[in-house]
Amino acid sequence: MARAKRHFIPGHTWHITHRCHKKEFLFKFDKDKKRFIEWLFQAKKKYKLHILNYMVTSNHIHLLVSDSAKNRKTIPDSIKLVAGRTAQEYNKRKKRKGAFWEDRYHATAVQNTEYLIRCMNYIDMNMVRAGVVKRPSDWKFCGLHEILSPKKRYAIIDHNRLLELLDFDDFTVFKKTYLDCLGSSLNNNKKRRETK
Repeated sequence: MARAKRHFIPGHTWHITHRCHKKEFLFKFDKDKKRFIEWLFQAKKKYKLHILNYMVTSNHIHLLVSDSAKNRKTIPDSIKLVAGRTAQEYNKRKKRKGAFWEDRYHATAVQNTEYLIRCMNYIDMNMVRAGVVKRPSDWKFCGLHEILSPKKRYAIIDHNRLLELLDFDDFTVFKKTYLDCLGSSLNNNKKRRETK
């Protein structure tokens, strides 16, 4: 049976998750996580993808992305590039055949402002909930570090788009608000997986 086509509504924000085949820990080595992030940067450059946050764990990834209202192929083409190249390189290096990813990626539309900041928080708390780290900043394969301390070169996170979607005019105010949000999650014992 053919899979249903995925339709992206241009100009929206999407939370994308993609799990490794059979939930295997195919990203267990740092170099594999780093290569995924490098391909993410290439997708941003090539397709003008607006990356708002990301997380690379040992067996799945989270992306929070948005596109321009002009091109509905930005996100699918970007994911195809990143997921395809990551899988090809891994299989070649490991002399492995077969699927790297478990079926297709899952995409959920995200409303701006309140839900968007909750989704960012959900992504950044991922490894805390898994019990791997104590604080979100302890995990280095995520967008949090760049969200809080923007890079001048090789930036992945689109701060301008992020501030625009969250309706912030000032980066310092956003940073304080987001740190408070993360602190609240840690203090209020939101370390368990959320049901929604």
